Amino acid sequence: MPIPNQPIPENPQSPVEQPAKKRSTAKRTNSTVENIEALGTTDVPNIKTNVHCLTIIGQVEGHVVLPPNNKTTKYEHIMPQLVAIEQNPEIEGVLMMLNTVGGDVEAGLAIAEMISSMSKPTVSIVLGGGHSIGVPIAVSGTYSFIVDSATMTIHPIRLTGLVIGVQQSFDYLEKMQDRISRFVINHSRISAAKWKELLFKTGELSRDIGTTLIGSEAVECGLINEVGGLAQANAKLQELIRANKEQGGLKQ
Repeated sequence: MPIPNQPIPENPQSPVEQPAKKRSTAKRTNSTVENIEALGTTDVPNIKTNVHCLTIIGQVEGHVVLPPNNKTTKYEHIMPQLVAIEQNPEIEGVLMMLNTVGGDVEAGLAIAEMISSMSKPTVSIVLGGGHSIGVPIAVSGTYSFIVDSATMTIHPIRLTGLVIGVQQSFDYLEKMQDRISRFVINHSRISAAKWKELLFKTGELSRDIGTTLIGSEAVECGLINEVGGLAQANAKLQELIRANKEQGGLKQ
């Protein structure tokens, strides 16, 4: 039987509030666990920025799907990103970080062409390595950096698998190499003679021809603009963004 005139607590705990609080705590806990498992940190910095970070890592994957144990950059993932960046008014610049061994020639050259044709400033930084078809991608931006310990391997186009040994095959390879050479020369300060010298140098690479440039050597030959790290690359990008805004204001 209910007791009449039972005193009511001053701060009653609503039966609805307690489960909500538990759910909120559980949600934060689950989020923390997911961050630790995926990224190795309890919290991920989440700030609004005017710069989009684009990564070119592993092997540039083209028309052939590589095995799942290969770290790859898929060109069908990069191209839509570049279109979205170009159309998004909140993104004012692109910071592109490279650590790639190269890969599919046509896919890499397509990515480089798209980056070079963007209206927004792009700064690239070579970390670890920017080899083979990674070289055109590295020089495709508005300005390029390389850390002192990074390397860039320059060599002619190489094929694996069955090749028909006729003159037409060799002519096609020569045309493909010319496309890459023209792009690199037009988007960097390296001369055609120096590029050809690096391309066909013998005795430096095992069982092959070509050249490996380390850090400042890439700057000395005119391939990369400057030796620097993340802070220098970000500062240069912000400088280019300001200049781009000023030029846009003058045009209006």
